[in-house]
Amino acid sequence: MHSYHFDTRLVHAGERPADRAGWSSATPTSAPIHASTTYLYPTAEALDEAFAAGGDRAVYTRWGNPTVQALEAAMADLEGGRGAVACGSGMAALYLALLAAGTPRGATEPHPRHILASHDLYGTTETLLRDFFAAQSVTVSYCDMSDPAQTKAAIRERRPDVVLLESLSNPLLKWADVEAIAHYAHEADARVIVDATLSTPILHRPIEQGADIVVHSATKYLSGHADATGGLLVARTGLLLDTARRYAIQLGMILGPFEARLISRGIKTLGLRVRRQCESAMTIAQALHTHPRIRRVIYPGLPDHPQHNLMSLHTCGLFGGLISFELTEATREAAFAFINRLRLILPATSLGDIYSLITYPPISSHRELSDAERAAHGIGEGLLRLSVGIEDAHDILADIEQALAD
Repeated sequence: MHSYHFDTRLVHAGERPADRAGWSSATPTSAPIHASTTYLYPTAEALDEAFAAGGDRAVYTRWGNPTVQALEAAMADLEGGRGAVACGSGMAALYLALLAAGTPRGATEPHPRHILASHDLYGTTETLLRDFFAAQSVTVSYCDMSDPAQTKAAIRERRPDVVLLESLSNPLLKWADVEAIAHYAHEADARVIVDATLSTPILHRPIEQGADIVVHSATKYLSGHADATGGLLVARTGLLLDTARRYAIQLGMILGPFEARLISRGIKTLGLRVRRQCESAMTIAQALHTHPRIRRVIYPGLPDHPQHNLMSLHTCGLFGGLISFELTEATREAAFAFINRLRLILPATSLGDIYSLITYPPISSHRELSDAERAAHGIGEGLLRLSVGIEDAHDILADIEQALAD
């Protein structure tokens, strides 16, 4: 599919053989849902050969499923990776990525020694690092990866074997220069994991900039319709792909075929949805920037955003569909009252859907952090996160304005 433009690949990747010579007499236009848990082969020799393929062939659903494999093929194509592994959730995909990236080359068991992570991570990711990896005697340290100089110094001084970051952080929307970070990391023989859930392959593709593994919570923009939970890991090399796939099989980190099909269907309209969401988010952010009841607006498309110019270079003028803003009355009570007055925008702890969603990070994405930890990250009591849907931008803005006016 690489000879086609990206939006064309979004529609067709993973669906059927690109060459008509690979079509059967009744090749379905839309890839079917394969609900079977087991697959039959005509001889024991053929079954043995299928097992030896290690997940590339359908044998048992934990090893591989045609519907899931179609989704994996599509994401590998779209991200420019060697292959992909689909999981039951975004957190499962992230955990799998840390295991695979932390496995010494040629080793058979995961052994991450030191994970250098960005200061600005999804709250549950921080909890995973603290409560699981640190408890397993893995050193976990942090730095501000929106600061290239600080990141370079941290990598050279601490010599981690895994560098973990979000291309666009949640909820403070800091942009990281993946290309520079990957260069510094590879100099130190470290592997780079990028959670690209917020940026999606529409804004940028981290493997093209040197990342070793890209992770998506497919529940968000990829699915986009609030009806499927899943995660995807895309690996740059065959070694990382094989390692991740082996652990996924052993740990049962599988995605069901029904969810895989819903996510595949969502990907087909990803370009249309994300571009509309970016356009609407810019309109809303510009309008809220001067509102007297809003202390600050955080959106990379605004010129006062610290990484505005850097992100402009990498994303062709697209700045994402997420806006964070802080109320002038920065209290939990004021935030709750604002949310309760909304009529169109839905109070839901997710993002990337066709619906506009509002969430309050202190009770949702960063609930498991202490007050001091949230304050250290810059997540105050008045901070709200808006995930812009595909409704008309003027209707979204009018709903915000009426909620602020009361």
